Amino acid sequence: MQEKVNLAERLASFDEAFKPKIVGELNDYKLVVVKARGEFVWHSHPDTDDFFLVLSGRLTIQLRDREVELGPGELFVVPRGVEHCPRADEEAEVLLIEPLGTPNTGDAGGAMTAAEERI
Repeated sequence: MQEKVNLAERLASFDEAFKPKIVGELNDYKLVVVKARGEFVWHSHPDTDDFFLVLSGRLTIQLRDREVELGPGELFVVPRGVEHCPRADEEAEVLLIEPLGTPNTGDAGGAMTAAEERI
């Protein structure tokens, strides 16, 4: 990444929910922004932790034994292999950090799986 990235501008460039967009790379990791609206899909990532940093709005990380509520500036890391389901009752904008090639739906697959897209 040779240029600065304005996350607000990048987020304003699309409207689709749960369609992550790569805005940069760090070593073998992708820096991803996503808009969350509604409930995603229950899934886990067997080989990697899942990092969530809320930029705006509120995001709930549903776990099988509890819910983690996040607001702007708050982050949570879901440990590898832990089943979770992100939910946003109103739109939330989120930064994710995960290894390149990691599917957004983890082990669940299905119609909500998004191709890696750079913006």
